[in-house]
Amino acid sequence: MSGYQTPQEAFWAGAFGSDYTQRNQGERLVASNASLFQRLLAKASPPASILELGANIGLNLVALRQLLPEAHLAAVEINPEAVSHLRRLPEVEVFHESLLEFQPPRAYDLVFTKGVLIHIAPEQLPKVYDLMYRASRRYVALAEYYNPTPVSVPYRGHLDRLFKRDFAGELLDRFPDLRLVDYGFVYRRDPAHPQDDLTWFLLEKTAGNTAI
Repeated sequence: MSGYQTPQEAFWAGAFGSDYTQRNQGERLVASNASLFQRLLAKASPPASILELGANIGLNLVALRQLLPEAHLAAVEINPEAVSHLRRLPEVEVFHESLLEFQPPRAYDLVFTKGVLIHIAPEQLPKVYDLMYRASRRYVALAEYYNPTPVSVPYRGHLDRLFKRDFAGELLDRFPDLRLVDYGFVYRRDPAHPQDDLTWFLLEKTAGNTAI
């Protein structure tokens, strides 16, 4: 695994992650992401700083830049090819490393994942939950595959590379000061803005600024 803690990290840092990067590009995806974040942030105060954990080539950040032109944007990404794309985006702070090693240098108004927690080794999820909470000044958001109980699902012919569970519920249980602000579902058959059957959640810290 060449220095990684889990086989899942090596998987995404290597050829599979690079192939994913090449498959998932285009303005249609950006438009769908803009629609998703418009809904996700409808009940939030506009965040001035945003950190995405597992940003790939930055299609979510491009969409957020359209919605929040003045926001400071930052990204953490493990795959080197995706990082090369991220570094071409204007005014995006890029960290090339694993989420399991990342130490945030500051707090951000919003910290989020989209289709990332589902690929984290389940035993490492508490570490990522702690990172999301610690790096957030106010909001934590996630858009992931939901299942009420944890399950492992074959992913493009690979075992133990995709996991569904109630990620938001686990965050709420782990950090009692988090409150559920809003949630929803985005569907792959949406005629205007399809997404990959994701359930999204917006959570807010209520115990004041305890970040970093």
